[in-house]
Amino acid sequence: MTMRKRHSPEQVVRKLAQADRMLGEGKDVAGVCRELQVSEQTYYRWRNQFGGLKADDAKRLKDLERENSTLKRLLADAEWEKAALKEIARDAPIDRQVVIVA
Repeated sequence: MTMRKRHSPEQVVRKLAQADRMLGEGKDVAGVCRELQVSEQTYYRWRNQFGGLKADDAKRLKDLERENSTLKRLLADAEWEKAALKEIARDAPIDRQVVIVA
């Protein structure tokens, strides 16, 4: 059993370009996938995700996705803290003092 290999976005785009060249030469998808050492499922997933991107675009996409997930996590944490503070404020006794302004 072979170990799973993760490809960088740049590698994926390069392999897709290579696959396009081989398909243009008349090879079938199964043969192309064998040469690229990826499964057909991986090839089609890459094709959907990175279809017409260049290497720089793919890297930028991955960076933006990573930044977006970080921002979502920060927003979720902030919302959780806000809800906790509301809960504390709701349960806290209110100290009513009369303030007289002269």
